[in-house]
Amino acid sequence: MTSRRSTGATNTTRGTRLLRVGCAFTYRAEVPTPAVFLLRPRHDSDVRVSNDSLTVEPTTPVSNYLDLYGNACARLMLPFGLSTVHYSAWVDVPDSVEDVDEDVPETAPGDLPDDVLLYTLPSRYCVSDVLGDEAWSRFGAHPPGYGRVRAICQHVHETLNFGYGTSTAMSTAADVNAAGIGVCRDFTHLAISFCRALNIPARYVFGYLPDLDSPPDGAPMDFAAWMEVWLGDRWWTFDPRNNQPRKGRVVIGRGRDAADVAMVTTYGGPVLESMVVHAEEDLAPAWR
Repeated sequence: MTSRRSTGATNTTRGTRLLRVGCAFTYRAEVPTPAVFLLRPRHDSDVRVSNDSLTVEPTTPVSNYLDLYGNACARLMLPFGLSTVHYSAWVDVPDSVEDVDEDVPETAPGDLPDDVLLYTLPSRYCVSDVLGDEAWSRFGAHPPGYGRVRAICQHVHETLNFGYGTSTAMSTAADVNAAGIGVCRDFTHLAISFCRALNIPARYVFGYLPDLDSPPDGAPMDFAAWMEVWLGDRWWTFDPRNNQPRKGRVVIGRGRDAADVAMVTTYGGPVLESMVVHAEEDLAPAWR
């Protein structure tokens, strides 16, 4: 993992970059089907969202609410036949990578804030109880703190191969660990599981991740998953899939694992015909 030592708790942001982010989901439904979409960026981070728009073709009423974790959800009824849900926005993001501090310590469980304790427990996909013995044998002797979490990410990054369609909606971190292959959410689930097994709070994050000052990997743009780990007195960003600090992260959802922050939840069996995601720098927006 590329690292750099920080002398303070945060990086100094040198300006911002403007991104154009969005997506489109096209479904075919045999009957009108209730659905919940989680597509909008969260507004509690260091990004500024403007010209935010969520529309449905054909026109369909949409209602909005915040879920248990503060994620912005949209409820609607997918109509009979073909329909497309579009989301788009411009987002100003800091022109800097996420903070790095090799000296930040772990926090003992007895000193954790009440609302952080939840993220030390096993969850649907992050089976830290199943992976506990391996976590302690691999990382238990490593000096506690930021470096131990970095070692976990390094191990997951080097051990798992990336491959679309190699895991299913039923695959847990233990399944992926045994198979040695998965997608970005699987990398994240495994790293979270190892952290929690060591009593290090970790939560699942997904969102838009453009190729800002990073070479594209050649794959089609998709949503990305990473994790946030509680060290010292705050959350820190780690990305076991890319395994390096990045610019331009736009958080959509946070939760215990991917089960808490599904992009789409449907109460029926509509067929997903297509999904398109975009996240790129917009150097000359027409509306400015």
